[in-house]
Amino acid sequence: MPSTAPAFSPNVAVVHTVADLRAQVGAWRKAGKSVALVPTMGALHAGHVALMEAARRQADMVVLSIFVNPTQFAPTEDLSRYPRTLEADLAKAQGAGVALAFVPSAADMYPDGFCTTISLAGPALGLETDFRPTHFAGVATVVAKLLIQVAPDIALFGEKDYQQLAVVSQLARDIDLPVTIQGVQTVREADGLALSSRNVYLSPTERATAPVLHRALTQAAKAIAEGAQPAAAVETARVQVTAAGFALDYLELRHARTLAPVASVTEGPLRLLVAARIGTTRLIDNIPVPL
Repeated sequence: MPSTAPAFSPNVAVVHTVADLRAQVGAWRKAGKSVALVPTMGALHAGHVALMEAARRQADMVVLSIFVNPTQFAPTEDLSRYPRTLEADLAKAQGAGVALAFVPSAADMYPDGFCTTISLAGPALGLETDFRPTHFAGVATVVAKLLIQVAPDIALFGEKDYQQLAVVSQLARDIDLPVTIQGVQTVREADGLALSSRNVYLSPTERATAPVLHRALTQAAKAIAEGAQPAAAVETARVQVTAAGFALDYLELRHARTLAPVASVTEGPLRLLVAARIGTTRLIDNIPVPL
């Protein structure tokens, strides 16, 4: 039985400890229910709602985790500024059919003496890691913990964080976690900007410029699909992004599953990925190359 009674937000039960989480999921399992997990850091938007709704279509019961994970932030990043909107998040979760919200504290997830991390290679190397070298170690550690704590049948992640999706998929395969990792298509504004919790940091002028990222990727993908040399198409996109006022971290063409560099369209399914800064905000995006 749970050690403490869960709090409730209309129809969404809220638990804060692993013991309470496992008690509720265990009860569902005894009743023959399937379980989906949607891991988040809160500040939910329509992209997260799409994840929760997709989860609800595929499982009887949906667990939403809300945890701003400190281990995936570098000392120079925005951990203290990251938006925390629990009441609004729970309202969105209710509307999307979530049954249980797991909202642990940092002390719950990383108790005194915690010293274990996961070593990564493969799709974790390069791209984000070149600029945020500790990021995916933190992501992989917290996701592994959540997958073990919830033991879901399926866990859903947005394709906007495409490298994260690749890392988590590889993680589940490599350590034989009995869960299906599923990506869900990026949700966008009408002008193409990928939805992100960090979009709230954009000034009006920056917000007007931000869709350049998606336009540059789209034009490069179209050019490659129509026979342009990949290197030339990628370089054109880089010039377009920097000319708009972005500070470019990377804009790369990679293998869609391994994220290894590619030189030819014959090397497998392809993905274009970008990360760039405008003002104080760092945006990421990616799209497939339709071949």
